Amino acid sequence: MDEALLRSLTPSVLTVLVRRGADFAAAEDAVQDALVEAVRAWPADPPRDPKGWLVTVAWRRFLDAARADSARRRREEAVDEEPAAGPAASADDTLRLYFLCAHPSLTPSSAVALTLRAVGGLTTRQIAQAYLVPEATMAQRISRAKRTLAGRGASPGGTATNARGTFDRPGDVATVLRVLYLVFNEGYSGDVDLAAEAIRLTRQLAALVDHPEVAGLLALMLLHHARGAARTAPDGSLVPLAEQDRGRWDTGAVAEGVVILQAALARDRLGEFQAQAAIAALHADAATAEETDWVQIVEWYDELTRLTDNPVVRLNRAVAVGEADGARAGLKALAELDASLPRHTAVAAHLHERDGDLATAARLYAEAAREATSLAERDHLTRQAARLNSLL
Repeated sequence: MDEALLRSLTPSVLTVLVRRGADFAAAEDAVQDALVEAVRAWPADPPRDPKGWLVTVAWRRFLDAARADSARRRREEAVDEEPAAGPAASADDTLRLYFLCAHPSLTPSSAVALTLRAVGGLTTRQIAQAYLVPEATMAQRISRAKRTLAGRGASPGGTATNARGTFDRPGDVATVLRVLYLVFNEGYSGDVDLAAEAIRLTRQLAALVDHPEVAGLLALMLLHHARGAARTAPDGSLVPLAEQDRGRWDTGAVAEGVVILQAALARDRLGEFQAQAAIAALHADAATAEETDWVQIVEWYDELTRLTDNPVVRLNRAVAVGEADGARAGLKALAELDASLPRHTAVAAHLHERDGDLATAARLYAEAAREATSLAERDHLTRQAARLNSLL
């Protein structure tokens, strides 16, 4: 059974059903039923036309559901003449599917789950395992998202629209990119590498839409993912960027990311993902941590701040300033930020250590460990505090 083939066909099969008149929720349910049937039937009797087979089975499942629901009797009568296998979904159809799954009426978590299922072709079980939640919880989240789109969800223009109307009126690409970036940042858990899945979906999106920020996000993902093997030690502990074995970085992914980024930047339509990718590229370009061009990184953080005015960006800029201009300058930049920001205490500890105040740094590392949201981060910060305390 070629699971990758099934996942790649999912969005195009779904869009065929929607173009035939099925609402999104019913179409998505029918496609999932067809995928289950494919897993059962294909090993013994593989079809000559996998996509046509899936379209036919999914359409029959949809019609069966319509016949069982008296409220849908009118739609059944309109579509009862079943074609053998519908036309292939166009690239525009698949692109609209991305926009639908990232509709502004959905919460970020619901948009991510729906994208992974409808566009990515993952099962509810796989998505639940990746997010470390019970399958029933994830099923409810996906069902709520589909009900939102099937009802009278608010459209980007503020008017009420049904799911078909929303499908015909795609939103803006920025929302889709944020959803894909959320998927990427979940990393790896269970049997699905969400970072790799996000890269696959962003590649697909980049083939559908010519937009420099799509390319910027793809470059950013590749550059970050290239460092994945070096981020953890054999015992599972976190390895900071400055201490990573750069020989373990994926040079192929780095090179591809840089080429994609350069082409995007050449279009002179700078966006936040391109700026983030430029920072990642400067880290990747340095043979050692000491050779990092921190001055240029600060300049890119200035651009990113201008684009987003995001407090987390300003926090990361303070770290870069501390490297480029000295720890005191970094602490001055940090003092301008809200101390309740996530990682603020950890950044303060790092900068105080660079300034030579080990006692303050040790205290702040211990405090940051208590605030940490993950076990790996907490253990890393605790070890940093213990290391400095041993020197006092």
